[in-house]
Amino acid sequence: MTLVGASYGNHWRNLRRLSSLEIFSTIRLNKFAHIRRNENQLLIKSLLTERFARVELKSKFFGLSFNVIMRMNCGRRYYGEAADTEEAKTFREIMKETVRLAEASNPADFLPILRWFDYGNLEKRMKKLGVKNEAFLQGLIDEHKNGKSETKDTMVDHLLNLQKSEPAEYYTDMIIKGLILVLLTAGSDTTALTIEWAMTLLLNHPETLKNVGVEIDAQVGQDRLVDKSDLSKLPYLQNVILETLRLCPVVPLLLPHYSSKECQVSGFDILSGTMVLVNAWTIHRDPDLWEDPMSFRPERFENCEADTYNYKLTPFGAGRRSCPGLGLAQRVVGLTLGTLIQCFEWKRIGEEKIDMTEGSGLTMPKVEPLEAMCRARPVTKLVTAGAL
Repeated sequence: MTLVGASYGNHWRNLRRLSSLEIFSTIRLNKFAHIRRNENQLLIKSLLTERFARVELKSKFFGLSFNVIMRMNCGRRYYGEAADTEEAKTFREIMKETVRLAEASNPADFLPILRWFDYGNLEKRMKKLGVKNEAFLQGLIDEHKNGKSETKDTMVDHLLNLQKSEPAEYYTDMIIKGLILVLLTAGSDTTALTIEWAMTLLLNHPETLKNVGVEIDAQVGQDRLVDKSDLSKLPYLQNVILETLRLCPVVPLLLPHYSSKECQVSGFDILSGTMVLVNAWTIHRDPDLWEDPMSFRPERFENCEADTYNYKLTPFGAGRRSCPGLGLAQRVVGLTLGTLIQCFEWKRIGEEKIDMTEGSGLTMPKVEPLEAMCRARPVTKLVTAGAL
């Protein structure tokens, strides 16, 4: 069982401890800061244009997010330049099918009789995908075990070293593959979608976009690129991200929970073992909790109450089962948004606002992939000149 699916107990606590200390700790995340910085520079290069030009952004955000995760894991890039190998194509096919199946609802969850004949072939497709995932990830681990990988000091290398020095049951190949898979499925698509929603909201609210740009120019300027150390000095940018997570939580129904014992919630009797789905989308738009909840107002988070993250804003869940990848998500989203706004002028393709229609699935994509017009600003010359 992976960290996401394991029931509360010793196994889950070990996985949680392992992920918190060995993967998502501040020290470990800072060690991979150069990867996030480099992927943002490559994103800038792919968008460079001296005149306003139309660009498609969804696939670029998707590629950046997956590349960050996989470079952390095993030192490989599977999207963009130099990613046209058979291995990269296989990985992209696996991830495409993973996202497709994650977006599919299974009627058999509500009508168990349908499981008798695998309605929609979902079970068959998931088993086939599981075999592909197993073979691919084991191949990566074996490559690092045998010293054949060109990249050293990755997450896989670190976990394999622990495999030699710690109790064997904590760092088996199966555990390592489960951690990689959780990072990919829970941390890549969701991060890319959050960046896409944030850019959509900013393009639909040009004054807010302008305010973020003014803040970045005042705090960072045009002589260097935004870095992770600047994020704490950009409160308005952080407010924009929080407001995006409120209005457009990419996991609108948080991961399923089970009640461990009988209890009462808002007067309702909940039996032990009941599946509980928390509707974050509705909570984030509740007029009893938020003033003018349907409006995009980053200013609402200025001097916000300390308990906002405790019960009002829950895009990463809450309590002991909250997402341990919060720190990584904040770094990737903050750095990417800040870089895009610092390096380019942005505007909508036409006068009409960008379509905000939400798609279906486990995550909440935009129905129409984001396209916009952009033009490079002076700071991008540092990237083209290799001065970074």
